[in-house]
Amino acid sequence: MTGWKLHRRRYHDNTGKERDHRGSDLETAVDFLLSDSGGKFFQQLYNTVDSVIVGQFVGKEALSSVGGSAGQIISLVVGFFTGVSTGATVIISQYFGAGKKEEIEESLHTAYAFALVGGLVLGIAGIVFAPQMLRWMNTPEELIAESVLYVRVYFSGLIFIFIYNMGAAILRAVGDSKRPLYYLIVCSVVNIILDLLLILVIPLGVLGAAIATLIAQAVSAVLVTVTLMYRTEGHETVSLTDPHVQKRMLQSILKIGLPAGFEAIMYSISNIIVQVSINNFGVDTMAAWTAYSKIDFIFWMINSAFGISVMTFVGQNYGAGKWDRIRRGTKICLGMALISAVSVSIILMSAERFLFGIFVNDVGVVEIGIRMMNVIAPAYLLFAFIEVFSGALRAQGSSGSLHADHDGWHLCAPYDLGDTCGSSRNLRAGHHLLSDHMGGRCACDEHLLHLQAEKNISGKIVTKIREYIRETYLF
Repeated sequence: MTGWKLHRRRYHDNTGKERDHRGSDLETAVDFLLSDSGGKFFQQLYNTVDSVIVGQFVGKEALSSVGGSAGQIISLVVGFFTGVSTGATVIISQYFGAGKKEEIEESLHTAYAFALVGGLVLGIAGIVFAPQMLRWMNTPEELIAESVLYVRVYFSGLIFIFIYNMGAAILRAVGDSKRPLYYLIVCSVVNIILDLLLILVIPLGVLGAAIATLIAQAVSAVLVTVTLMYRTEGHETVSLTDPHVQKRMLQSILKIGLPAGFEAIMYSISNIIVQVSINNFGVDTMAAWTAYSKIDFIFWMINSAFGISVMTFVGQNYGAGKWDRIRRGTKICLGMALISAVSVSIILMSAERFLFGIFVNDVGVVEIGIRMMNVIAPAYLLFAFIEVFSGALRAQGSSGSLHADHDGWHLCAPYDLGDTCGSSRNLRAGHHLLSDHMGGRCACDEHLLHLQAEKNISGKIVTKIREYIRETYLF
């Protein structure tokens, strides 16, 4: 992709031959998917390596400190900004598809400047309020000190995370989905080496894991910034000597990005509610949940890659006015997402004991984690519909609250179901997890009906899908 030159409806590859706007639908969808899922894999790799090394060589208490309440706080903030950055992806990809070079440059500068300011402000807030947030989540007192330490070190480098996420979104928007992947590979290697050095050789424990992650994120931010300054497709570049925000462009980015960011916040809040409940069960359950969250991310990594891929693909073709390609590309992504969801569910449940053993050797922790997986993993299929359809709609400017029903179930079901079924703490915890299934069903119905109303999918197909979900998951 690095040989492309920006044109209105066509581009030149490295051979100098002019081609149609983006190649075949399947080829382009797969290209976006592989690059984005690969990027998410390596982005998660160094977080998972932290947990594996900490859990095996420091202990389950340290594992709970790194991935328990601290992990949920980090996910809340980073998830919000990642969602907001999708606004830049959509806007820039639309301008790129339409060949508007001036608008591309303005949106590129605005997005980067917004990442700088956002990373600085939220980073300071996280450092200051870390102890209060952890105590609000009922974090066990014996874990508070190390959890606060991890959160503060992580937030001190939040600006690097924001810069990389926004920079990667910009590069994907102009068709360069490979360099963000290469940079994450480099950062993963850096993080693994530093983890081994700062935890095994220099026994810094949780602090070592936090420092390793911070340095790796800084490397990724530098790499993506250099690319945006000197090597952006079509020669649109960022100037660090003149960072600026164009008001109209920022409004356009936030119009798409804020709903996605709030969607991510609702997801994170639901996870925080679950985490608060899990914290009451003690260190073993917290460690099991931390380990499962890393395993569970295998599915979410793949599933969200489909959403980002279809969003970028649809955004570019929406800007170019290619409606047939939008419909075909969405169907291709949905088919691949469904196959992936079923495959991941089967693989994870088949290897559950081995997977949990990677993180911790405690038998009690492993058994708790297996029970968690057996509740959640069978419902992965539902979320394939949600991710693909919401990505396709958002790329066309439909930025409404697409996950309202889903998040409502997350927020309400834990308390309503728990109170209905009595005072058993284990039963209530099970209903926290069950709310994921029910929320997925509600959100899936929401998307299917929206697409039917927009005439993007036939009523017969919608009816068959909804009947299958009801019969399979008995909701």
